[in-house]
Amino acid sequence: LELVFKEMQTGFRLNWTPVKEPLGFVKLVEWVSKKIQILNSFSTRDGMLHFSLCFYTFICRLNQELLVENNTTLCNRTVPATHLVGDSSSSVEFFVAVAVLAFLYSMVALLVYLGYMHVYRDSDFGPMFDFALTAVFAFLWLVCSSAWARGLQTVKDATGTAGIESTLALCTDKDVKCEVTEYASLRSLNISVIFGFLNLIIWVGNAWFVYKETRWHSQKVNAQQAAGRGPNPAPI
Repeated sequence: LELVFKEMQTGFRLNWTPVKEPLGFVKLVEWVSKKIQILNSFSTRDGMLHFSLCFYTFICRLNQELLVENNTTLCNRTVPATHLVGDSSSSVEFFVAVAVLAFLYSMVALLVYLGYMHVYRDSDFGPMFDFALTAVFAFLWLVCSSAWARGLQTVKDATGTAGIESTLALCTDKDVKCEVTEYASLRSLNISVIFGFLNLIIWVGNAWFVYKETRWHSQKVNAQQAAGRGPNPAPI
């Protein structure tokens, strides 16, 4: 490890060749996709930074949003204060945190590929460390995308007709029918879930290309080649 750091101090050698190879190209795709995802996850309105995935935190913390204010008259009945049910804040925050960390790591990895590939390929530590982190991020994309998909389904269930009927006590009366007639567009949120699973595929593919740079792969290939050649024939 110490030798690797000493070699990296020898100088930055800009080389665009790695970007033309699968190893660097996939990493570039990861970096660009994370940048787009992060920019789409945040927006500025009224001079304040808002989390667009949460629609002003409403979609994240449903249990803090009033469905009906206290002493509201509905269908000739006085209804007490009623909140929506559900909290998807942890899943969406985890999802965006993984995206931010993946963006930062992709940026650092690209820097190493473009300027220090001579050090990267001359050492065992670089490819092995890269493979380990890439595999971890692939797993995190699986977890966070699944969690956010479940959180989004919770939002849909809580704000649908069945969810409102189970939340609002007024809807239990036989002569009262509750129905949601207008729905907010959740297209961007559905796209974010798809985007998460696409990132999973990209990172799994990148893990394979990084694995091919490690000594584990080279040792396996050398062993297979040696086995294919077979033993040397005995001299006559």
